[in-house]
Amino acid sequence: MVGKIIDSVLNKSLNFKEITLSNYFLRKTLVKLFEKRVRSSVLKVKDRPFKVQEDKYFMLKSMIRSFEKALVNASRSPKVMEGIFNFIQNVFLKEKPQIKEFRKKFGQDPPAFLTISPTRFCNLKCIGCYADSSSECSEKLDWDVLNRIIVEKKELWGSYFTVISGGEPLLYESKGKTIIDLAKEHQDNYFLMYTNGTLIDEKMAEKIAEVGNISPAISVEGFEKETDNRRGKGVFQKILKAMENLRKFGVPFGISITATRKNADLILSDEFIDFYFNKLGAIYGWIFQLMPIGRGSFDLLITPEQRLKMFRRTQEIIRKKRIFIADFWNCGSVSDGCISAGRSGGYFYIEWSGNVTPCVFNPYGVANINEIYKKGGTLNDVLNTPFFKKIREWQNEYGFLKKPEETGDWILPCPIRDHYQQMKEFIKECNAFPIDEAAKNALSDEEYEKKIVEYDEELAKIFDPIWKKEYLGKD
Repeated sequence: MVGKIIDSVLNKSLNFKEITLSNYFLRKTLVKLFEKRVRSSVLKVKDRPFKVQEDKYFMLKSMIRSFEKALVNASRSPKVMEGIFNFIQNVFLKEKPQIKEFRKKFGQDPPAFLTISPTRFCNLKCIGCYADSSSECSEKLDWDVLNRIIVEKKELWGSYFTVISGGEPLLYESKGKTIIDLAKEHQDNYFLMYTNGTLIDEKMAEKIAEVGNISPAISVEGFEKETDNRRGKGVFQKILKAMENLRKFGVPFGISITATRKNADLILSDEFIDFYFNKLGAIYGWIFQLMPIGRGSFDLLITPEQRLKMFRRTQEIIRKKRIFIADFWNCGSVSDGCISAGRSGGYFYIEWSGNVTPCVFNPYGVANINEIYKKGGTLNDVLNTPFFKKIREWQNEYGFLKKPEETGDWILPCPIRDHYQQMKEFIKECNAFPIDEAAKNALSDEEYEKKIVEYDEELAKIFDPIWKKEYLGKD
């Protein structure tokens, strides 16, 4: 009977809502069957190194457990539960004719999502902020543009997942509309919202629960000392209160961690993991290794040795603790390398002034969405820019379209961070423009280039042998 239920779910003939979550035995059995089905489907793939597929399996396994935890917590909020069900069906199960049409027209799958920063305005001024945000920043996307972006990516790509960053998203307002209004307007979309958490009082948590399709990823740096040192005194206590408010209304939330030289060991410790995931109820975690852009500093950049320790520890947490925690650099094998510049199943980034860049941490663009729309263009016009095409060609050559034994080192997947010299050539060749003063200065700063190239060389010395031996089976 249970086998028929899961087959019906996977074949889209049974609505997820018909599965009774109050039935503990049925829920646990379904989770195990999903894990078994994922294992058989993922590990049988032959066009990727086996260990790459193994990494994906364990990550997906932890994701399934996160969904289970979210659904149990959401039982007190029908709208939140509906949002999670819609997310699972629209993003993972629902067949999308737009993808087939896009593939036929462009010869690749469309991006799976977008990251958008609707505003640069922020009530904090954190040390090392990649966006250099503060209360002095007023740039923001017009509501009509923001709304059109969401509509268009659904219609053109069949994309129902959107990442909202900033600035502080909860401070966005245009024409009387807010991020809550955006989620309400697009109930078929699911929004992952990076936030500092300080504005999530009980009233705001209730609003988020009422729309049901937003999951806040709250920024932390460690515990109280580390978080307040970077974000400001009293921020940590506000974060704890925000999480309490979200738990009260059954809203699934996670944590977002910026890894620096100062906190690299702490953020993956047993104490840290137990505190946020077991005691406070976070269901996922994203790790961003600090980039030396914006207010970033080489003094805060994690060392190559720290990155190796983080790589090993992250894998251990995912595999043994079954916790969904992803490091956007060290978990590059899970995504088949870099996913920027609108790669198949990947994304690109649109910031508060409308500038479009390959990713959040690559501050060089070739287009502005406001100008594209004024000329009658669409999001697809961004994908056809020479800069984005050049990056996708590099991704394909580095490993995405290579034979398993020829795959490049996906532990070092990032062109702007791990292969800076190559990316700088692309920027110059394609006349990509810096979106801010820091990005402009970096291009002409010989000392900056020297430091980051030396850093890349040290990374390669450590990680390339690991990739060749453990992933490609070469001595």
